[in-house]
Amino acid sequence: MLPELGHFALILALLLAALQAFFGIAGPMFRRERWVSAVTPAVAGQAVMVAAAMGCLIASFVNEDFSVAYVAENSNSALPLFYRVAALWGAHEGSLLLWIMLLAVWTVAVAVYATRLPRLFAARVLGVLGVISFGFLLFTLATSNPFLRLDPPALDGRDLNPILQDPGLAGHPPVLYTGYVGFAVAFAFACGAMLQGRMDQNWARWTRPWVTAAWAFLTCGIAMGSFWAYYELGWGGFWFWDPVECASFMPWLVGTALIHSLAVTDKRGLFKSWTLLLSVLAFSLSLLGTFLVRSGVLVSVHSFAADPSRGVFILSFLIVMIGGALALYAWRAPLLKSPAGFELGARESFLLFNNVLLVIAAATVLAGTLAPLISGALKLGTVSVGPPFFNPMFMLTMLPLLALLSIGIHASWKRGRLGTQQRTLLYTFVAAAVLGCGLVYGIYSHGHLLTPVGATLGLWIILSSLVDPVDRLRRRLSLPRAVVGMTIAHIGLAIAVIALTTVQSFTNERDVAMAPGGSATVGGYQFRFDGVRPIEGPNYDGVGATLVVTRNGSAVAVLKPQKRQYWVQHQVTTETAIHYSRGNNILVALGDDLGASRWSVRIQIRPLVSFIWIAAVIMALGGALALSDRRYRLAREAATAPAGTAPEHA
Repeated sequence: MLPELGHFALILALLLAALQAFFGIAGPMFRRERWVSAVTPAVAGQAVMVAAAMGCLIASFVNEDFSVAYVAENSNSALPLFYRVAALWGAHEGSLLLWIMLLAVWTVAVAVYATRLPRLFAARVLGVLGVISFGFLLFTLATSNPFLRLDPPALDGRDLNPILQDPGLAGHPPVLYTGYVGFAVAFAFACGAMLQGRMDQNWARWTRPWVTAAWAFLTCGIAMGSFWAYYELGWGGFWFWDPVECASFMPWLVGTALIHSLAVTDKRGLFKSWTLLLSVLAFSLSLLGTFLVRSGVLVSVHSFAADPSRGVFILSFLIVMIGGALALYAWRAPLLKSPAGFELGARESFLLFNNVLLVIAAATVLAGTLAPLISGALKLGTVSVGPPFFNPMFMLTMLPLLALLSIGIHASWKRGRLGTQQRTLLYTFVAAAVLGCGLVYGIYSHGHLLTPVGATLGLWIILSSLVDPVDRLRRRLSLPRAVVGMTIAHIGLAIAVIALTTVQSFTNERDVAMAPGGSATVGGYQFRFDGVRPIEGPNYDGVGATLVVTRNGSAVAVLKPQKRQYWVQHQVTTETAIHYSRGNNILVALGDDLGASRWSVRIQIRPLVSFIWIAAVIMALGGALALSDRRYRLAREAATAPAGTAPEHA
């Protein structure tokens, strides 16, 4: 009866989401206090029902209930328990349920936080979140029910996709989706503010922590996906501009712009239009990513489904939500004007340029992602858009953005006063150029044309970011966590720039045919192939190779890549072997059997590639530290106190 209970719980959650949406929006509109009071219980009830449905599906996987179609399609009696649980979000229906569960968790968090917000505003925010929950629950029950039964039940399952049978599967989707769904909160706050007619600095202050938290989760989720692709797919790359990779990257770019736009709205009461539209755009791109993953319109190794009817539902939902938000924006546009101004060299100007460049970058990624779809719809032939398009086009916006960031950090609010910072700008730039050229030509002795440019910009950001904190410490002034968090996040970005520049410029790669006892030299390392041996796991068998790595006669590592064949689906996967040495990632992947005991082996030496993922963690930690700043809490309490007693605008 567990699947039926789970199905019933989803139906109850749908009804509660409808009540949450109705009471949250209609209650403040008609000034019905009892309706407003009913919003929070509806939120709690919906979360309980979704959690119950999730628990029923997990229990069905653990108990190997192959009468449930979703379990039969994504599990098997030989599948280890760990992967049976993680298989819940390994395909479309379960991953959608995970999305809904995370949305319920975000909504509960907002409801708890809402006790410190004006009552009617909080109800409106929760009402908008109820509309989003209702849409996804309806989508699940109408097209993607994970509790459908098989009659007769399957004797055994078809197994989880072998490339997903990896520990990275357990963490990557929940973290990525937490970021995706988090932008729904920013969208709800924007719609709540427009319904309220109160797009002031308080609204921006209340929104900032939620946006920062969502951005931090999305940063980690993207990095985890990149690392998973690097070591699991066997080709040794960390980013291929795959449509689904782009689908997660676009809201990250817009979310980054939103964080900075909120800072201006909070500090000066400016950029209200930017902030509202970026809130809508970030969530829109999250929904668009869901559409791309689940509609089958684009081919990707990460895609969950190829059902056009599901894509039509999501696209219709996207149009309704975004159309409604833009209608609200058009209604409230006259209230968005601000008498405040700023000089060209002020920090606001640099943050405005930041917004423009990040939106252009997101638009570039969107254009490249949708180009094959548009070309096919217009019958213009098959178009393949990949790194040759994305890399140069993306750099056109990123290089000026990085330079403006290095300069804008020194600017003051309202009046730039960069003239007083000329010496600091010059010293930091010269130091960065010397260190950058030293890195490129001193350590690696060569480089492409843009290699020293990228290294210099990354180091310039680091040095510029440290100027203000060091000056505060020297003068024995307080160092707020928000400042420290911002500094850490910018340093994380700089480290990513340096690492990407180094990896793209100095990677060594060879595909070699090796027999037992044979050797090859790549990037100053010697690799001796000691042959292969049979291996067997809980639900697969295959072969594992042994390669001894040395450098100048000294032992470095023994690497053991594998080729696995999974018993149920008979799919072959490549398990790479990776070792970190002297700043380099040494990656070895076992290829095809060439006969006569010879095997194809891929060897890569990627310098500093690990720092790409370390940089993402640093950026996320910077966001988390900024979230903990005491000034945000005091500002929210100060802003809420009078609002709770004064009459609210309809």
